Amino acid sequence: QVQLVESGGGLVQAGGSLRLSCAASGGTFSMSLHGMGWFRQAPGKEREAVATIRSDSTTDYADSVKGRFTISRDNAKNTVYLQMNSLKPEDTAVYYCARGRSYYTSLSSTEYYTWGQGTQVTVSS
Repeated sequence: QVQLVESGGGLVQAGGSLRLSCAASGGTFSMSLHGMGWFRQAPGKEREAVATIRSDSTTDYADSVKGRFTISRDNAKNTVYLQMNSLKPEDTAVYYCARGRSYYTSLSSTEYYTWGQGTQVTVSS
């Protein structure tokens, strides 16, 4: 059974940076065959998409993070990353990574079927 484990969250001041990691393990999972995504959920709000990276390493981002966040992947390590720069207080949320159902993924959460437990990111003003 595939498991996704996020790490790298924490407390940072506005304008700072964090790098999140999502490591996949278990089963016969090969990340190279799947699109991967990052999502986030702030208190009292619905979960929203942040970024996706497809098997061919093309990417897509939510408008709110374009130019500040970068998603990347290392298939050899079965790990996907989210580099977050110029963080704002409104980026505060629990961040989740997810495995897509196929090689091609969009920012729709319905296209993902394995989710991690999340990592907390808090940005202070």
